[in-house]
Amino acid sequence: MGQAALELTGVIPPLVTPFDERERVDIGKLRAEVRYHLAAGVHGICVTGSTGDGQMLSLEQSVEIAKAAVEEVGGAVPVIAGIIRDSTAEVIRYGRALKETGVDALQVTPVHYLFQPDEATTLEYYRRITADTGLPVIVYNVIPYALIPAGTVYRLLQEIPGVVGVKQSGGNIHHLADLLKAAPTGGVVLTAVDDLLYPAYMLGAQGAVSATLTVVPRLCVEQWHAVRDGDHKTALEIHNRLLPVWRAIDGPNMTVRIKTALALQGRDGGRGAHPLTPVSTREEATIRAALVEAGVLAA
Repeated sequence: MGQAALELTGVIPPLVTPFDERERVDIGKLRAEVRYHLAAGVHGICVTGSTGDGQMLSLEQSVEIAKAAVEEVGGAVPVIAGIIRDSTAEVIRYGRALKETGVDALQVTPVHYLFQPDEATTLEYYRRITADTGLPVIVYNVIPYALIPAGTVYRLLQEIPGVVGVKQSGGNIHHLADLLKAAPTGGVVLTAVDDLLYPAYMLGAQGAVSATLTVVPRLCVEQWHAVRDGDHKTALEIHNRLLPVWRAIDGPNMTVRIKTALALQGRDGGRGAHPLTPVSTREEATIRAALVEAGVLAA
């Protein structure tokens, strides 16, 4: 699609990575999920992020997934590839390989194992990644103990042309509110605070990349359009339907919980990779009840 035409707004689900019984990536099931989301009217696709177990994927697996997603999307919407690594060199190595697949942008966490870089180092980190990969970058601000302060995110968006957005996560609406108040013009602010999608849109978030979108994309697209149309009664009603879904999938082994939610809807997100553990009977019942309450599953 090219950087000039890149539009990162609206509902952008982060897809699961389906694994088979030998913990290999099941590309057929991944392609089916891409088709499902496109049919739901999403505005973009994200692969190899947290919901896609990106931290567990080799470079070869990441490339295989991104290549399949780009082929399946066929230019209909932007495709974002996540990178969750702990050195600048590794991020660049992944980024250069992912660029060859034709993805439109990278979603990159800060380094976080054992330490948190200071502001100057964080700026240089993202500056080097954009320069050395030649791809637009979305800052994935998700690590709870290494959150990039709103002021630093603002500088990243304003000072580095290749940084085109931030996915503000970490479950902290306060950081998101501060960032939206600052109103950066250098890139988009996307929310990943799942239980507060509607308030985030009202504060000015230009879209979302979060797990709830993956589980019930049609409902999330409907909410996005309701907000855009000023139909706040519908948007609030959908918020209350989405809330139990997030509560049900938020927890240990979250990606496996998400795959269970997909399976209950007749979709196949594959297995989880070890050491992720299958959900219990009680957890599955909770997820089922949430989907019923959301109106996407019959009682």
